Amino acid sequence: MGRTNPTYRDALRAIEERWTEFRRALRRRDQPRFDRLFEYAREHADASGLLNHQNPLLPALFSIDLEQEARLEDHKERLEALEHRLNEQSDIEQAPDEETSETTR
Repeated sequence: MGRTNPTYRDALRAIEERWTEFRRALRRRDQPRFDRLFEYAREHADASGLLNHQNPLLPALFSIDLEQEARLEDHKERLEALEHRLNEQSDIEQAPDEETSETTR
C-alpha cells in the first residue's frame, strides 16, 4: 500500500505548531488575535484543501485575508448605518430650529 498525503487540516495544524514559540512570545493581549487568525484559516480549510498547494501557508494567509476583508466590510456597513442614523437625527433636531428662526424674521 502507498502512503497517503496529509490533509490540509493536518498541514495547517503543523504550521500552527511551528508557530507556537512565536505565539508564546507575543503579549497576552495579542495571543487571542493570533489564535483568531488560525480560526480564520480553518474556516476555509475545505477550499484550501481543494487547492492542494505545495505551500499550505499561502492558502492559509489568503483565507485570513478573506475573513479580514469580510470583517472590514461588516464594519463599513455598520459605520454607514450609524452615520445615516446620526444624519437623520441631526436633521430632525435642526428642523425645529429652522422653523423658529423663520418665524422670528
